[in-house]
Amino acid sequence: MTAPYADLANIASHTKHIIVTAQHMDGIDPGRGMGAVLPESIYQAGARAVFLNHAERPLQLAELVQSIEKAQDLGIKTIVCANSLEEARSIALLKPDILLCEPTELIGTGKTSDESYVQKTNSAIKEIDPNIFILQAAGISTPEDVYHTLQMGADGTGCTSGITEADSPAKMLEEMIEAVNRIYKEREEK
Repeated sequence: MTAPYADLANIASHTKHIIVTAQHMDGIDPGRGMGAVLPESIYQAGARAVFLNHAERPLQLAELVQSIEKAQDLGIKTIVCANSLEEARSIALLKPDILLCEPTELIGTGKTSDESYVQKTNSAIKEIDPNIFILQAAGISTPEDVYHTLQMGADGTGCTSGITEADSPAKMLEEMIEAVNRIYKEREEK
């Protein structure tokens, strides 16, 4: 569950089975850093994962390297966003825990990435490091989108607006989880 910084501690103290995830952190050490997000502070608040390089908070390469290294030092899982095939390849070399492939122009549109993008990014990332968990996102808005994306080889998917803008967000989330369970069951049967 991704949460605003001010809510991390409250959510973490009221849940046992959800990985509380921060929206961002800076790869800095305690000390100077006015206005920066200190990794130790999100860890102390209960975050055990962090998004990095989201379209709304892109990082320069040096910043991304520092942030990934700092997260790894603290035991915080990294979910690093990539806009393009080239960016996904480059980020895979940095060994994030999870690489979220999400073309910026599709975020919130209800239009999913085309099959070519999904298959090429999945393949490129796994060639570099088969241990990186791949999420395909952007435009995911139905259980069918979730199923189809996972059917193309992604390990998981991201979705925000498809859930928050649904008539019944709880029902949409349940149906998307059912789609994930269905595809993983099919994978086990193969």
